[in-house]
Amino acid sequence: MGKRFKCNEDTIVQTKAGSLRGFFYDGVYNFHGIRYAKAKRFQQPQPVKPWDGVKDALSYGYICPILNQPKPSGEVATPHRFWPESEHCQYLNVWTNSLESSAKKPVMVWFHGGGFSAGSSIEQVCYEGDNLARFGDVVLVSVNHRLNVFGFLDMSDFGEVYKNSGNAGIADLVAALKWIRENISAFGGDPDNVTIFGQSGGGGKVTTLGQVPEADGLFHKAVVMSGVLSESMMTSEIEPRELVTAILDQLNIPVSNAGELEKVPVHHLIDAVNAVEVKFSKEGKKISWAPRANGWYMGDPLIAGFSEHFKKIPTLVGTVLGEFSLEPPIPHMDDLSAKERRAIIAEKYGEENADEVIRLFTEAYPGKNELYVRNLDLMFRPDTLKYIRKKAQAGSAPVYSYMFSTIFDYVGGKLAWHCSDIPFWFHNAGRIPVCQLDEGVTEKLENQMSMSIVNFARTGNPCVAGLPGWRCCTPEHTYTMVFDETCVVKEDYEDELLQFMEKVSPPFRFDPSMFADNDDEDEEEGRAWMY
Repeated sequence: MGKRFKCNEDTIVQTKAGSLRGFFYDGVYNFHGIRYAKAKRFQQPQPVKPWDGVKDALSYGYICPILNQPKPSGEVATPHRFWPESEHCQYLNVWTNSLESSAKKPVMVWFHGGGFSAGSSIEQVCYEGDNLARFGDVVLVSVNHRLNVFGFLDMSDFGEVYKNSGNAGIADLVAALKWIRENISAFGGDPDNVTIFGQSGGGGKVTTLGQVPEADGLFHKAVVMSGVLSESMMTSEIEPRELVTAILDQLNIPVSNAGELEKVPVHHLIDAVNAVEVKFSKEGKKISWAPRANGWYMGDPLIAGFSEHFKKIPTLVGTVLGEFSLEPPIPHMDDLSAKERRAIIAEKYGEENADEVIRLFTEAYPGKNELYVRNLDLMFRPDTLKYIRKKAQAGSAPVYSYMFSTIFDYVGGKLAWHCSDIPFWFHNAGRIPVCQLDEGVTEKLENQMSMSIVNFARTGNPCVAGLPGWRCCTPEHTYTMVFDETCVVKEDYEDELLQFMEKVSPPFRFDPSMFADNDDEDEEEGRAWMY
């Protein structure tokens, strides 16, 4: 019969607040743009009010406004999508293959990347949830929430109503999880088996929610993908009051009337924030939009320790091998002689270090061209391993480690970059042309990774048939599943490599401007996608 579509009385569900109409297509029920909360600017989210009749959930909801217009770039590697913006962006999407409340399917809740300043639940093409819902027999939910100045401007010095404004974006996610707790059974989901997962900033949102007591009991497993960063990279160099005062000055609003910021039109506020960012940048200071520890949020677990609740949450944590590497590709690198490859490595790491760099990399990743050591991630992986070991030591729940190390046939052979693993987890590799590897490789790897994360969501154990035995980590040893054309599990295999590379590599300072392409000053302003 083909791909059946329907949008009628059979695609209506009853939530606590009222009825919603979605649509059915190709075996999956789709509900797009469900409002899960409302909030005044800088204030805490509130539940939506009940309604009469049936509301359509047929279009994706607003996404949060971003501060800088993006410049199209890198779309072959990471295809993006755009959508109408509003600061009132508390919307979520649901994909499921059953609307029976008795189905009790595992629920997987996706938090998008983009740090805490950009992105959306539909921004990347590979975020679509229908394939994973169908393949894994799960209920997939993705969430929009407040970001940047709308979600993380700490105005707590300016009134009690703003006491948690610095975490408003995370409070939105807690509100979404509460909505899921109350309503997901109507979509065939089990409210007592909820897994939160996210990549990059989405992974950071997962680790943050583990430190928010109000979220206790709202999720039961966690997956952190390329989302563990040192606190120094996420901490703003500007104190909250100084930042708010600077924004007020830019808008000619007296400090005594700080509450007027609530009424400033969205784009006027964005213009003011960007002007202030330029001012501080000239002073050598950076603004970092991120959660702030207070009485509501305990703080970074690598600094503050893990919450008692999160110690009991099974966790899957990992990264990709290249992440944010900025090293340009080397044409025909596989045709170079060993002597030529060594010379290139010596040029970057020093003649005295070249042989050791080559030895350690080829021991960790046998069969890979040693020139890929130039792309080795030192931004996420070291702190990710610290996180894994600390969680294994502190908690009673299992912690699993992974590494995605695939090479793509892109500009001469590109090592797995930030976001390149997401299509495989979502069973969406078929939507992304660059993911089409050698015959049979994509399908096999996609099935292995998708089923691993589904099994983890279902049982807390990511092991699946066809993969080597995947042990959980201990305080003493890290057992890492290396996802590649051939998947293997390795014990403590990268410790010596990372320690040596951190010594011989220049320190990495994350600066979004490094992704800007300013080779033509006549072009329209914009910033290249960095996630």
